[in-house]
Amino acid sequence: MSASSFPLELSRRQWLNSAAGGFGMLALKGLLSESPASENSAGVRPLPSPHFAPRAKQVIFLCMRGGPSHMETFDWKPKLNADNGKPSRSKNQKLFGSQWEFRRYGESGLAISDLMPHTARHADQLCVLNGMHADSPEHAAALTQMHTGSAQFHRPSIGSWVLYGLGSENRNLPGFVSIKPPVILGGARNYASAFLPAHCQGTPIGTMSRSMKEARVANLENANLSAAGQREQLELVNRLNRLTLARREQDEALEGLIHAGELAFSMQQDLPALMDFSQESKSTLEMYGIGADSSRTDDFGRQCLLA
Repeated sequence: MSASSFPLELSRRQWLNSAAGGFGMLALKGLLSESPASENSAGVRPLPSPHFAPRAKQVIFLCMRGGPSHMETFDWKPKLNADNGKPSRSKNQKLFGSQWEFRRYGESGLAISDLMPHTARHADQLCVLNGMHADSPEHAAALTQMHTGSAQFHRPSIGSWVLYGLGSENRNLPGFVSIKPPVILGGARNYASAFLPAHCQGTPIGTMSRSMKEARVANLENANLSAAGQREQLELVNRLNRLTLARREQDEALEGLIHAGELAFSMQQDLPALMDFSQESKSTLEMYGIGADSSRTDDFGRQCLLA
């Protein structure tokens, strides 16, 4: 075993990284996904080529905590409705059936409640998994298990696995973002990369406690230096980091930081334009429920449009 894996002294950079994740590197770790420079490039694909060409190009995962119950949407339970009002196994509690009728749609015969008549028209384009379950009724543990597959152990999030397998098609934007994630109920674990490469970690945009209109990527803007000054600073830091990296057998965090700085610099121009909805048509904004007349749906609509 190499003794270099257990340094007796810690540099200032190493101490900062281990003491608090680099005091702001959380967002930067998700800025490492690269992409092809042209259509002829293969993009970032850490895994070997799959046996079959993947049909998926992007994945959008809507985690609607506090959203409609599965028993009011796709999980038809006729026995529960038959037992509505009867005592449950818990004391002083009664069973409560669905408040909406279910019907079967499409050639697949998928059961969908009357709560979603428009979604029902696309029944044959949906794949509904009704067999998923959590090992804990506690919300934080259940949410973490839903995102990572485990409520107890530190595992990669589903978004990290997708980025690890599919790679990214964009050089100037992160390949995996988490929009308005909460700091509780699993927090950063829900979009972390765990033992996967650092570039597979999600980049948080905004927080649940603030409006989507104020959503930003932390530590991205630099009001003290011009773009040219930042470029010079970044090149200097990268040269020093590469000198340090050459003296070590492996340092994934430092390698990630080098790539993160480059991508973060590129994002300063591309990301603000992406998050600016002023150029969207009125019909698009109305379709997503965005605007002064849609206060109840504005914030969620902005999240969906950004995704």
